[in-house]
Formats: sequence, C-alpha cells, structure tokens
Amino acid sequence: MGFAAFAALMLVTWRHAMSEAQWVLPLLAIVGIQGRLLCNLFDGMVALEGGRSTPGGELYNDMPDRAADALLLVAAGYAAGEFWSVGIWIGWLAALLAVATAYVRVLGASMGAPMRFSGPMAKQHRMAVLSGACLLSVLEPYLWAKGIVLAIAVAVIAVGSALTIARRTREIHAYCESAAADRSGAHDV
Repeated sequence: MGFAAFAALMLVTWRHAMSEAQWVLPLLAIVGIQGRLLCNLFDGMVALEGGRSTPGGELYNDMPDRAADALLLVAAGYAAGEFWSVGIWIGWLAALLAVATAYVRVLGASMGAPMRFSGPMAKQHRMAVLSGACLLSVLEPYLWAKGIVLAIAVAVIAVGSALTIARRTREIHAYCESAAADRSGAHDV
C-alpha cells in the first residue's frame, strides 16, 4: 500500500508540476508501481514457498491489492485530467472495473470454479500499461500535450478490464455448466 500511495502521489504531483525537473515524477511513480508488485510477489513467495500461509492470508493479500489498484488508477486519471476533461472519470471507471475483475475471480472461486487470473487486463497487465505510460509521459513536454499518454493508458485499462470481466465470466459460466452436467450424468448412471 505504501508503494502504491507513493506512486499515486507522484502522479498527482506531476499533474501540476511546472519545473524542468518534472520528468522525474513519472519515473518515481514507476518505482512505486513496481515496488508494489514486488511486495506482492515476495509476500506470496514467503507464504507459499516458506510454508507460512494462514487461513486468513488470502484476505490480507487480496484486500490491499484492490485498494492499491483503485488508488493508482484514480491518480492516473486525475493526472490525465489536464489533457482530457473526463480523465478523472475514466480513472474512476478503470478503478471500478479493475476491482470488478478481482470480484469476478473470487466469486467464481466461491462457486467452486478454479481461480481465473486470465487477462487481457489482469493486475500485472494493468500495472505494465500504467508503468509504460509513465515512462512515455517523461517525453510529453517535448512532443505533445501533458496528460495524453496517461489518458490513453487509463482508457485502455478500462476497456481491457471490461473485456477481462467478460472473459472470466464466460469461463466461470462454462465451468459451472460443465460441472453441473457432470453431476447430472453421474446421477443417471
């Protein structure tokens, strides 16, 4: 959460930065984004590989991820707001859809389906798009209007997250239908 908050702060600060050194802010945001992903990776490795997982571990692993996603995507939308008047709204939309991708995954698991981490816009993909946009944002003052890259990236994340929700929903539905047919076939024998 700390890394995500740091990255969000860098994005929000970048929106209003006017100095020659403003190019460093998107790079610092990348450090925060990647730090967040590394902490998540190490946490999972310690829990699974180290045999330290607990019954409530998934709860404390998943909840901060959802908050971090929302924080980063809303901040990116806010940072894009200078270019695109609806940047803030698309940031909120991307955040809600990102949280919904995890909701569908967890809902499917609660219904007995295997966990679906498929994309096209799973967490790692969202953070890769956002990191790439931050890297390209360094060039914006020299090439085009400030905020355009983040606006496009947040829109891509929103659309990709909607597609991810649809894909996961179809996969979970197919699994549930297949499992029901298998149970029905077993009763017929």
